[in-house]
Amino acid sequence: MNTTEAVTFFIIEGLKDKYMILFSVFLTIYVLVLGGNSMIMYITRTDSKLHSPMYFFLDNLSLCDIIYTTVTIPNMLSGFLVEVKTISKTGCFVQMYFFLSMTVTGRALLTVMAYDRYLAICHPLHYMSVMTRKVRFLLLFLAWAFGWIMPLPALILALPLPFCGPNIVKHIFCDHSSVVNLACTNTSRNSLISLIIALVGLIGTFLLILASYISIAKAISRMGSAERLKALGTCGSHLIVVCISYVSASCVYISYRVTLFDSDIRLVVAVLYSVLTPLLNPFIYSLRNKELQCALKRAFSR
Repeated sequence: MNTTEAVTFFIIEGLKDKYMILFSVFLTIYVLVLGGNSMIMYITRTDSKLHSPMYFFLDNLSLCDIIYTTVTIPNMLSGFLVEVKTISKTGCFVQMYFFLSMTVTGRALLTVMAYDRYLAICHPLHYMSVMTRKVRFLLLFLAWAFGWIMPLPALILALPLPFCGPNIVKHIFCDHSSVVNLACTNTSRNSLISLIIALVGLIGTFLLILASYISIAKAISRMGSAERLKALGTCGSHLIVVCISYVSASCVYISYRVTLFDSDIRLVVAVLYSVLTPLLNPFIYSLRNKELQCALKRAFSR
């Protein structure tokens, strides 16, 4: 679709083969994401034994995951039900911003949780005096503010871009690079800014998490076997979530830089990336955390 008129809406290409089985699969995944993360939020807020900093941050991570998937999955599901999936230009940029924001916020919350585990294991005697209620809310505010602010430069630069055709977004939602590539002007500055945001938002947070776990590993190496198992139990779930999150992000990055990958394969990788961590988080924390398991039993017994 080539035109000289300004584009007022975009067509989301999505997955080319619109099988109803895919609709059922992703609908089930979305229900599980909502149910699992809502349950985590409910028990961390209502169970008095879970009113610790670790579960306070976990509650916010679950909220972030719910928003993150709600931005993309319902829109993707509707694409399976219609022949041509359209979205207004304004709606496209709103979806783009919230997706980028929740992506960065999720990484920031994982970084805050890593710092919390560092204090608990490396400085247990000073943990409660350092991780006060005021500090908890400050860290939480910084994590969310970091997520809201980081994508703004990319969005501000993308908004005034002229779109004069084609208007087909080759993605399952309004992905930043997919939309910017449709602009009928030079977008090298946009690509540079998005790369900087990715480096700061992903690699920057990863390095902070890595530094926390290096310190944790050193502290654990000096402990006895019983203390070591207890320490590993308190940070094992978080470490698994971090690995899944950053490995899946790396796979998406590689798939978009390697030309051998088919476009449909890139979309499937992107879909898995957008749902994998939010789907697995509740199960990982529930299965590996005895306190959460006991809290779930108490909730169901009530």
